[in-house]
Amino acid sequence: MTKRVLVTGSYGQIGQVLVAALMDRYGKENIIATGRKKIPSVFKEKDVHYHRLDVRDLTQMQTLLVEHDIDILIHNASVLSATGEKNPQLAHSINFEGFYNALEATRMLNLEQLFAPSSIAAFGPSTPRENTPNDVITRPTTIYGISKVYIELMGEYYHQKYGLDFRSLRYPGVISPEEPGGGTTDWAIWIFWEALRNKKYTCFLKEDTSLPMMYMPDCIKSTIDLIEADNSKLEHRSFNVTAFSLAPKDLVGPIKEAIPEFEIAYEPDFRQQIAESWPASIDDSVARKEWGWKPDYDIPAMTKDCLLYTSDAADELDGVDLG
Repeated sequence: MTKRVLVTGSYGQIGQVLVAALMDRYGKENIIATGRKKIPSVFKEKDVHYHRLDVRDLTQMQTLLVEHDIDILIHNASVLSATGEKNPQLAHSINFEGFYNALEATRMLNLEQLFAPSSIAAFGPSTPRENTPNDVITRPTTIYGISKVYIELMGEYYHQKYGLDFRSLRYPGVISPEEPGGGTTDWAIWIFWEALRNKKYTCFLKEDTSLPMMYMPDCIKSTIDLIEADNSKLEHRSFNVTAFSLAPKDLVGPIKEAIPEFEIAYEPDFRQQIAESWPASIDDSVARKEWGWKPDYDIPAMTKDCLLYTSDAADELDGVDLG
């Protein structure tokens, strides 16, 4: 059955790709994209239904949900980890108040479902770093991570108290060919852009700092798969998902195969401490069991696709075979 979906934070790195995927799946007329900024050019090109929305304004959010007869609210609006540490007051305002409004709007309007992503940032230094299980202590040390724990716990509370169908994924680092902004795992995107533009990259993490990752197509796949999963089979509300773990040094070899002159330097900054508080690998067996999660991309497939995309169909690679 066709669903009508509203997406907050739709101009973000994940949001733009998700909106396009939802339009393909449910029809352009059934997807409403929202954000605080003016409509992105990519949305204009695709004739996306876009509306201005400040998620801290509950009345404005409710009005849009009612006017467009929304079934599912996907709440992506968030200040990311590195940006949040620079401005924790803004992160608190958007990440906490915005999600609370999403919860209340879903409850009061009796929407079918609320999806809001969590993150591996919900974990902390006291969490086991290797093969981190789905059900484990979460004591994050960043405002972004704290906001994600808030999302998980409040979502579960509203599910138990009001029967609200809340669902969440603890996204790992999401690698996308699009240029990023504001995340601790953004090195895994910048490395491709800088390799192609300048043949060198200065990484803000140490070479052996391994973090759970997935490629953007798998991020979108996992999101839609969970949204469409049979609610009666879900024993959890928040799920670990991952595809592979990756350290900066792991991409140097594959990139140098395509760009032999590529050089990398390491100058860790404040994001190193953030990364070291997160898991190096996570266990997503609960997601695989309850709703059949399985990634499509491994590191070689992701690397090849990123290089092809960021080089405009390999034009800048002078005919190098990436296969």
